[in-house]
Amino acid sequence: MRLIRNLVKKMSSNGKPLIPNTLENRPFTVVVEGNMGCGKTTFLERFKGKSNICVLSEPVENWRNVNGHNLLHLMYENPETWSFTFQSYVQLTMLQNHLLPTTCAVKIMERSIYSARYCFVEKLTRDGVLPLPSAAVMDSWFKWILQQNFVQVDLLIYLRSSPEVAYERILKRKRPEENMVSLDYVKYLHEIHENWLYFKTLFTCPAPILVLNADQSTLDVHAEYEKWKPDFFRKTLNN
Repeated sequence: MRLIRNLVKKMSSNGKPLIPNTLENRPFTVVVEGNMGCGKTTFLERFKGKSNICVLSEPVENWRNVNGHNLLHLMYENPETWSFTFQSYVQLTMLQNHLLPTTCAVKIMERSIYSARYCFVEKLTRDGVLPLPSAAVMDSWFKWILQQNFVQVDLLIYLRSSPEVAYERILKRKRPEENMVSLDYVKYLHEIHENWLYFKTLFTCPAPILVLNADQSTLDVHAEYEKWKPDFFRKTLNN
């Protein structure tokens, strides 16, 4: 209940909806999606430091310290007990990123409230780890947020990586919470991402999708991005 109360506080101020960017002046919003280990964080490094771009990393550090509690570790250690709490907090922190006001022309986010629901909550529900009543609560909050038009996205970049390459990168980066992540887990998440963003047979996509081959080196991924990025985004970045 405390997490829900916190969400309500973030969603309103003095009883009024908190909408820091109106539809008329909100930034061109780009979301970078992909499986664990696909290279999202590395891809975003290219855009940091540009005066007209606001880069928002996935709020992992927030998940690691909620009043001293590492929810990320707790979720991996005991998903049956902690998945609902963790995913509730993920939804809150992702919403905060979507709502974060900026004067920049472009906002780039690492993951989004969409992948939190369509990939991770979906997997937990399919596996029976997240009980159906808990999943229904999560889904009700998610649908209500979408109805308020808080989380518009203009472009979605899908860093498409094979599960084997992604898993190898996960092992190399050695995040302590990910010691329990298996190749089968990565393969399952890959399948969900593929059906959502590549084959488009699962859920709806909130924006046009640019698919990049993330099995390549970082330089090659960015070269492919430079080749295909939309004209509007190119002009904005060159200002």
